[in-house]
Amino acid sequence: MANIDIFKSDDPIAWCPGCGNFGILNALKKALAQLELKPEQVLMVSGIGQAAKLPHYLRCNTFNGLHGRTLPVATGAKIANHELVVIADGGDGDGYAEGGNHFIHAMRRNLDITYLVHNNQIYGLTKGQASPTTDEGMVTGTTPEGNSVCPERPLALAIASNCSFVARGYVAETEHLVDLIKKAIRNEGFSLMEILQPCVSFNKINTFDWYTERAYKLEDTYDAKDRVRAFQKAQEWGDRIPIGVIFQSERKTYEELGELKDSPPLAERNLDKKKFTEIIDKFY
Repeated sequence: MANIDIFKSDDPIAWCPGCGNFGILNALKKALAQLELKPEQVLMVSGIGQAAKLPHYLRCNTFNGLHGRTLPVATGAKIANHELVVIADGGDGDGYAEGGNHFIHAMRRNLDITYLVHNNQIYGLTKGQASPTTDEGMVTGTTPEGNSVCPERPLALAIASNCSFVARGYVAETEHLVDLIKKAIRNEGFSLMEILQPCVSFNKINTFDWYTERAYKLEDTYDAKDRVRAFQKAQEWGDRIPIGVIFQSERKTYEELGELKDSPPLAERNLDKKKFTEIIDKFY
């Protein structure tokens, strides 16, 4: 097994003490090490937000882009070099609000990308506004009289989109989370890995105690290929919240459909510079 320290970055961490993001960072390092990957084999892509800072604290290839625009960059990178292990990373605001449209179409295309979404049900970086997953009635900086909008159920949306791998983990269940991240990365196709991650500064309702009382692991007999049952589980929220692999679908990946797997990465191809110049000249 690879040494977890090879993924350690020396950059100072700006998260609040006690933030659930620390657990996600450690779980991801363990998962990458146990998969025996090397830093140069991994590309982390993120947008903006507290969750999106995670790639800064990981030693690997990194692209930090715009708010909600994580998946287009990850898509381009995977198409250009399908040999890279591409992991997109962001929060519930970044990914489900600003990035909601990209989220839907990334699942439809089914590129071999893993998407880690840190769900703390709040905007953490911009000081506690309501996010798409904020519970109804919750008082925040933008909903002083309580959130009047019903929360989004991203996992149900993913199953409706026939996403090839849909899972939810909880940061306090470390080894379970490590195992889920490994399964998400191993899956061939788009993998949604949502992680319950309490915000200790701006969400005083959905705390570690709150999640711990409700999160339960799916039983070993659960069939993740049963789409109807998975859709029911994805909408289960409140007194009980399921964690584990909720849905899996066998689909051809974008790489297989576009015959990318049989072609070398763009950087390794012998390009005809004359033809390239002729194409560029047509635009002048």
